[in-house]
Amino acid sequence: MRGAPIARVHPAADAFRGVAELYERTRPGYPEEAVAYLVSRLGLAPGRTVVDLAAGTGKLTRDLMASGAQVIAVEPVAGMRRTLAAAALTETTPAGSASGSLAVVGALAQALPIGDGLLDAVTVAQGFHWFATDEALAEIHRVIRPGGRLGLIWNHRDTSDPLQGALTELMEPFRGDTPSYDSGAWRDAFASEEWFTPAGEFHLGWKQPVDVDGVADRVASVSFIAGLAPDARARLLDQVREVARATEPPLALVYEADVFAFTRSG
Repeated sequence: MRGAPIARVHPAADAFRGVAELYERTRPGYPEEAVAYLVSRLGLAPGRTVVDLAAGTGKLTRDLMASGAQVIAVEPVAGMRRTLAAAALTETTPAGSASGSLAVVGALAQALPIGDGLLDAVTVAQGFHWFATDEALAEIHRVIRPGGRLGLIWNHRDTSDPLQGALTELMEPFRGDTPSYDSGAWRDAFASEEWFTPAGEFHLGWKQPVDVDGVADRVASVSFIAGLAPDARARLLDQVREVARATEPPLALVYEADVFAFTRSG
């Protein structure tokens, strides 16, 4: 009998290894209200343990540490892990606030190096669409205790905004088979409710102030753009700057923070 295929990082996601510092510098964090909702729905507090899965450079990881929970950041791309660890070490916690411990681990969602039922929660920020499969959900279900929760959060680019709409038109021809949140295909993984059931959601529109180069850097941090040949990427980013310069100031990237909570079934 042939074994199941070995889970691997999507080739487009592997491109993040070369843009980790750019990702950390240009990608926005999450609005306080969205993080507060996520922390509350997951019950994160001192004494709780949470895995931040596909943690990237730790944009959400640091917010979770502020809850006082023990945080395990799981990220398969080595360059992203190095940037995460460096950022976590340099960030200071305000006096009087909680700060949980942090461990950084290299692993995939489909093969977590964690025992059964040891976690209170798992979070995925800006990444569940990369591994929205029954295999990954079963593994996440395995490591969460009965009654524990899964939280998903995205900063969704609001394409009804003229600038974001124009950027999408420039980028989409290069997407290929790269998965996306916008497609909604990630929702299919929850259709049967075999592993998790819905436990609430939260949505908040907000804006990230930027300049022309900030718009170009944000586009350059997209996985399938980072993976382009240098000449093709440079031409695209020149077009992005032209669009940004033609946009009425003040420049801002418009997002909607989308948060989804789920309770472990069984």
